[in-house]
Amino acid sequence: MEVFTSVKSLRQYLDQQVLQQKTIGLVPTMGALHKGHISLIEAAKKDTDIVVCSVFVNPTQFNNPEDLAKYPRTFEADRMMLEDAGCSAVFAPSVEEMYPEQPVVKMNFGALETVMEGASRPGHFNGVGIVVSKLFNIVKPHRAYFGQKDLQQVSVVRQLISDLGFGFELVICPTVRETDGLAMSSRNTRLNATERAIAPHIYRILAAASEDLRAGNHVSEAISWAKSEFGKIREFTLDYFEVINLKTLLPIEKIGPAGSNAICVAAFLGPVRLIDNIIF
Repeated sequence: MEVFTSVKSLRQYLDQQVLQQKTIGLVPTMGALHKGHISLIEAAKKDTDIVVCSVFVNPTQFNNPEDLAKYPRTFEADRMMLEDAGCSAVFAPSVEEMYPEQPVVKMNFGALETVMEGASRPGHFNGVGIVVSKLFNIVKPHRAYFGQKDLQQVSVVRQLISDLGFGFELVICPTVRETDGLAMSSRNTRLNATERAIAPHIYRILAAASEDLRAGNHVSEAISWAKSEFGKIREFTLDYFEVINLKTLLPIEKIGPAGSNAICVAAFLGPVRLIDNIIF
């Protein structure tokens, strides 16, 4: 496995691969890798010849400086995981390499960035849009792999690819969960033992609400029940619990056809903000 820290050296390597008619898969990450990330590497390995994983904690997508400072940075452990998984190349640039100058471009994703994560984290998706655009231009992948856990991010990236005409396939992979249902996340490492024991209630409440909606219960009733469940656990501070249309991400009052609906949640558990979703 090759490790690159500069755009120039990575491009020289990838140009050689393309000359040999090899296909390239990109897995963008911010490091602190877990089995969910490795599932993306494994999916890319099945589809493409060369798998590139970026490891870059992107400062432009953090609207909370404290959150940026506390984000886990575990590069040596990440490198070993990626090598064991059969990743071809790691791109681990410095902030200065990715942003020689502070970006001034502002990306507007319309309604996609006004709800849920966009409402709670102003400027977040502008930062996401800039960094993934740079990665797409640097790596020039044939396919890029993202996880369903970050559902709103996936929608933003899909819009970006469509609007800017990036000529590659976006591959969405299922959320990988712990045995107790908690969605795997780099932020889970920041939970203390008590918080980690409580965290699976997020998925429990999500799953129960989705079953209620499948059974024909009203959306408003399911949301009220879920909010009351979170309210019973004093360690949680609920940010949002929304039942949405999967395409528009806007709240809905009535359930649409199977596969067109989603429930999305964000909650603070102590100082750690966790997100999850279910598509149904």
